[in-house]
Amino acid sequence: MTHAPLVSVIIPAYNVEAYVEAAVRSVLDQTLADIEVIVVDDGSKDATGKILDRMAQDDPRLTALHVQNGGAPAARNLAIDRARGRYLVFVDADDECAPTMLERLAQIMDRDGCELAVCGFEIVTTTGYGNGEDSGDSTYVEVKQVPDAVYRTADEFHRASPALFDSNMFYPPWNKMFLASRLNDLNIRYRDVFWDDFPFVLDYIRDVQSVSMTSEPLYRFFRRRADSETARYRDGVFEKRETENDWMRELYRHWGMEDDPTADEMVSRRYIERLVGCVANECSPKNPKTFAQKRAKVAEMLASPAVKPALASARPRSAKMRLMLVPYRMHSATLCLLSGMFIEWVRGAAPTLFAKLKATR
Repeated sequence: MTHAPLVSVIIPAYNVEAYVEAAVRSVLDQTLADIEVIVVDDGSKDATGKILDRMAQDDPRLTALHVQNGGAPAARNLAIDRARGRYLVFVDADDECAPTMLERLAQIMDRDGCELAVCGFEIVTTTGYGNGEDSGDSTYVEVKQVPDAVYRTADEFHRASPALFDSNMFYPPWNKMFLASRLNDLNIRYRDVFWDDFPFVLDYIRDVQSVSMTSEPLYRFFRRRADSETARYRDGVFEKRETENDWMRELYRHWGMEDDPTADEMVSRRYIERLVGCVANECSPKNPKTFAQKRAKVAEMLASPAVKPALASARPRSAKMRLMLVPYRMHSATLCLLSGMFIEWVRGAAPTLFAKLKATR
């Protein structure tokens, strides 16, 4: 009988020839050797597939699957169905793991007998295509972490969750180690939606009973700004943010915390911060709408039934954010649009400065 590895690492890959080798290498070079790595080439049109095939020939722990382009959710779900490990980890094909990430998270899972282990991470913002400080690009590194903790009951975890969401610990799947049996027993899979990461995590933590946190930043998420304008504008982002807000509200209702003031403030502030981002998105140079059409869209956003109560509950954590929300509290679509234009200008002209400002909002 074939040995089942301790950890299965799942990586969807699409047109990432510049980064995929470094990402996969950071997994294969882990201090924990008892792993399998499943990379799904999601119909790449560049050399991604050839790179993966070459690497798979050199290391039997790596399996490269090639499928027609169906999106990251389908690619991840295919790999989940094939995974044999006790624990599952998800890695993006343009990011990197610290050498001890898998070993440390597996140690935590074994030590605490928990259903989920979560580590800190770094957000590396660069102005080019490189992987950080050695690339010659302008780089800003933001560390996201919370103190070590073990939540042995669902109630302990629920009470701590607003601070954990505030620290960005529970949005992505890639700073986590999941229990494979739990994913399969509950049939938790990635939904076929835009930004599929977040609902997957929400589905997993909805009824989780035990969670362990380590402050160690063991994952590097790269935010590369080179050519970012080509994909900057996304139509329908506000509607997706509205859906996300509904998910968050429903989660806290499920936990019996819909009237908890700390949770309500966090969810409200989160929604308002993303509303500001949606207005900035409307100001993208790639948005073909006229100024009048953009203003009408912003007015539509401000008219959402969720905006007024969220503005009343949210307590911005910085003076600059309080100032930024003045046009929103005035309910002025024109002033909101002008502030969004300024945000987009900073994002394009000084991406590392923008990252610093966003980190301290």
